[in-house]
Amino acid sequence: MADIFSPSKRTEIMKNIRTKDTGCELVVRKMIYAMGYRYRLNKRNLPGKPDIVFGVRKKVIFVNGCFWHGHSRCSRGKLPESNASFWQKKITGNVVRDGKILRSLKKLGWKSLVVWQCQTSPKGDSKLKRRIERFLEK
Repeated sequence: MADIFSPSKRTEIMKNIRTKDTGCELVVRKMIYAMGYRYRLNKRNLPGKPDIVFGVRKKVIFVNGCFWHGHSRCSRGKLPESNASFWQKKITGNVVRDGKILRSLKKLGWKSLVVWQCQTSPKGDSKLKRRIERFLEK
């Protein structure tokens, strides 16, 4: 199936997709701040520019969108039927890159936590809060 948008309209749509300060990232940041932890954002000197950085603890949190990072256990991670080969290549590349980033951080002595977009729903708040607290206090 062909794209329903013209190439210029598709470009405009794709440019509007945010990479920082996404809704799920803001949910996690507000939760962490309310728990009393302080952090830095998107440290450029670390592999992958982690979303949330706890420098003294040498811990980072990535807040990943289920679609863009290929969350296999989530319905949001499902690939579109149109232009399937393009999306398969794109998402697979993102997953491979994410793995390299996590391995690089580990080699540098940093611990990482990945929070998925689907885990930031209001009904899972307490579970996510406990998970983040365990990660930060280990």
